[in-house]
Amino acid sequence: MPVLPILRWPDPRLAVVCDPVGPVTDDIRALAADMLVTMYAAPGRGLAAPQVGRLQRLFVMDAHWKEGARTPVVMIDPEIVAVSDEVVTMDEGCLSIPGITTRVERAAGVQVRWTDLEGARQGADLEGVEARVVLHEYDHLDGLVTLDRLDAPARARALVEYAG
Repeated sequence: MPVLPILRWPDPRLAVVCDPVGPVTDDIRALAADMLVTMYAAPGRGLAAPQVGRLQRLFVMDAHWKEGARTPVVMIDPEIVAVSDEVVTMDEGCLSIPGITTRVERAAGVQVRWTDLEGARQGADLEGVEARVVLHEYDHLDGLVTLDRLDAPARARALVEYAG
């Protein structure tokens, strides 16, 4: 299982709305395994397929591994069913925009459904860091990065910081 190269913004592939995965194949299972290895090596809490050049609706995550045991989740063709009315603004980093963090406002909770590696449909109501990771990675599947969530002045400051 190799560590995959992570695309860096402004790579145009990061702005593409990804295609559905469809049936879970051995190729998708291998991709997910490689993405988990890559995510942990980066080290990140989530990684979406477009970040490694695969324009498919798939992401991996492990919201709490840095504080304890690894509990990886693979979400294939995820759907956001609902988000909470409560919003929280927090600092977020992105493996495709290394070296900076930005203050991003997101829903505090999310209800999500997805297909797992066995092809079964799953669902969960998530809050806190788990909800934030899901929403961040889901954005990647829709061709969005954290910079797209900022107002013009905050984006300009982030771009200056990113340019170094």
